[in-house]
Amino acid sequence: MENRTARLTILVDPLKKRIFEEICAAHDLTPSQVVRKLIRQYIIENAGDRKLPEWLKGRSSADGSG
Repeated sequence: MENRTARLTILVDPLKKRIFEEICAAHDLTPSQVVRKLIRQYIIENAGDRKLPEWLKGRSSADGSG
């Protein structure tokens, strides 16, 4: 399992950010939880022949736990 975190800074226009935050809140999720889930999905779908850790392949929760 992951045991360290790293900061990822992105720039997005204010309207998209506001809408994204509203949708996240409506689903009782933080924007960070949703972005982590999207990154995991992208890695799994685009990893090609790369060997992925089992904890990464098997995760489906939106947050960073479990």
